[in-house]
Amino acid sequence: MSKLQGEAGKSIATAFPQGKAWDVVFLLTAILVVATDQLSKSWVRSFAEGQTVFRAGIFHIVHSRNSGAAFGMFQDYSVILTVVAILAIFAILALGLFFWRRWGVLGGEVGKIALGLILGGTAGNLTDRLLFGSVTDFIDLRFWPSFNVADSAITIGVILFIFSLAFLGKAEKR
Repeated sequence: MSKLQGEAGKSIATAFPQGKAWDVVFLLTAILVVATDQLSKSWVRSFAEGQTVFRAGIFHIVHSRNSGAAFGMFQDYSVILTVVAILAIFAILALGLFFWRRWGVLGGEVGKIALGLILGGTAGNLTDRLLFGSVTDFIDLRFWPSFNVADSAITIGVILFIFSLAFLGKAEKR
């Protein structure tokens, strides 16, 4: 990260993690996502499947289960989806911890946080598959398939990662 000068002429870049500290940010992001995801799913599982817990306009919290992938695709392919998730977790860990510095074009710090979101979301849904045979979903917008915190983290992570590759990587090259 380039040094930014504050009013007193001191570097404010020291306020942000450097080098190996980004490994900690990457892992803490993933851990926070898994914890939030599992706590929210645990709460929702305390209600009967199909029960609506909360309603506000189009926003509903409804306990549902998904044996497929995102948007209900690949229903009843839980074993294959579990294997894919395990392989994805190893790939993300390798990329985030070992190959990041070698391939600097991966989008810098924003990309590292994005990978942490993707890792956490993947691990959160994998936990459900391993423990319950399907993923607990509960956020229902009525016009979109239901989803959960892990799905949201994966989606936001992918968007941030694409952004970091497309825009931040170009800015660093200049």
